[in-house]
Amino acid sequence: MDSYDKEAGGRAQRATDAEGPGPVTPPSVPGPAPVAGPERPAEPVPEPCADRVTPPPSPPHATTAATPGPPHATTTGTPGGPPHAPPVGTRPAPTAGAAALSLPYQVVAAVALAVIAVFACVHLAMAFLHVAPSNTLTKQHGEAVDDWVLPEFEQNWKLFAPNPLQQNIAVHVRAEVVGEDGARRTTGWIDMSAEDGEAIRGNLLPSHVNQNELRRGWDFYVNSHSDDNRPYGMRGQLSERYVRRIAMLRLEGHRLDGRIERIQLRSATRGVEAPVWSDEKTDTRTYYRVLPWWSVTAADLPGGVSGGRTEADQ
Repeated sequence: MDSYDKEAGGRAQRATDAEGPGPVTPPSVPGPAPVAGPERPAEPVPEPCADRVTPPPSPPHATTAATPGPPHATTTGTPGGPPHAPPVGTRPAPTAGAAALSLPYQVVAAVALAVIAVFACVHLAMAFLHVAPSNTLTKQHGEAVDDWVLPEFEQNWKLFAPNPLQQNIAVHVRAEVVGEDGARRTTGWIDMSAEDGEAIRGNLLPSHVNQNELRRGWDFYVNSHSDDNRPYGMRGQLSERYVRRIAMLRLEGHRLDGRIERIQLRSATRGVEAPVWSDEKTDTRTYYRVLPWWSVTAADLPGGVSGGRTEADQ
């Protein structure tokens, strides 16, 4: 045993001399002896369980051994990054709106929007001048304003007047017809306003003719004639011919057998009944205004009408 220790010590001494002098260890300074405390009982070592699965050791964190990856496209501008990442300094191409159009189409869209804006401004200005009180512009350019607004865009104050229209006015017509045997007969009253109402009611796109032709024609006649049906100059005569042509157009649809020699018109005016919560007393009786008989001539047949023959056709 002693020989073995001596031989091992000799080999350690030769290895130390070959490596050279090592760091000098300062002599240890003796400190206070630790105070012995009560002995802690040894913790029991858990026995291995067959059902317990020991998780595998986790791999080293990426921060300890970082592996250089492919450069990102947003930092280097080279391929290899994600496909949605654009290179640095480039703007993504628009995918919607006018900006996605090519330059010629953008020019066309801009011109179309400009035309629509100009038309809207002109239309609003014309409608305003039409309903505005008389002024310098309407005195100088009143005819141009009326040509633009009438008849499709007419504006009036009947709905917002202090006393709005509170009457229902219907226009009736009847005709004197001569049959093939020479016998004369007078038709019953035909309610032309009711026919217009039937054409308008339930129609999503009613005709402008059914809505305004007869109504405006009758207003034209009433405003240009006295209470005893005397016309006010040329305007009254023009309104009379206009109403007669409308009546002949409506009679054409009834296919009267015989020759139409004369026609007669009347208006039936009835007040609108006041609502139940109002104390206003309203006269709801029907009042008639009967016009004289008019002899029908070829001038009362508008172009394209091939209805019953008139006295002038004989």
